[in-house]
Amino acid sequence: MKANGLCKWAVAVSAAMLMGINAMGQTATTATQDTPAQVKRTIVVSLEDRKLALVEDGAMKKVYTVAVGKPSKPSPVGTFAIQRRVKNPVYQHEGKVVQPGPGNPVGTRWMGLSVKGYGIHGTNEPKSIGKAASHGCIRMARKDLEEFYEMVRVGDTVELIGQRNEETAQLFGEQKPAAAEQPVVVASAAAAAETDTNAVAAVAAEN
Repeated sequence: MKANGLCKWAVAVSAAMLMGINAMGQTATTATQDTPAQVKRTIVVSLEDRKLALVEDGAMKKVYTVAVGKPSKPSPVGTFAIQRRVKNPVYQHEGKVVQPGPGNPVGTRWMGLSVKGYGIHGTNEPKSIGKAASHGCIRMARKDLEEFYEMVRVGDTVELIGQRNEETAQLFGEQKPAAAEQPVVVASAAAAAETDTNAVAAVAAEN
């Protein structure tokens, strides 16, 4: 009887230890599966400088020269977010459809913003980079675009700034005289939304 009782006690202790080990194992697994702290990314575009800066956790990672909206089709100003990312998009506007390739007006990548009809994309007019030449979107050279696309994600903040301020002066330095030759006209976010016409599943109307 004593032996039998001792055996039962040993089984109970073993079971308790096993449960404890399992619990520890579950805790450890949960800890290792926790997602790491996300990097806070902000894309700052100075329409006046025609520059785009990628800022990660408060530190500038990269600066690119871009094209912005021309006076007749100004870029919106405000704080938005990247809403979708598309590789090799199909472009469609007012019945015109352009498949992926050299002639695509938005290039090889599209990053649609939370203001309808506008995004950051490529171009089939590389000479427009650095100028106020788009229909309101932010254009990038192909090499820069494809590099930048891999560094950003849906949900990242995008600040489109019309007039130079302390933030843009710190990011981009002194304004170059060439940028002042053609004044930048900007549109409000509300007005920009009103200009949206036929967006497609892949890309928006403006370029």
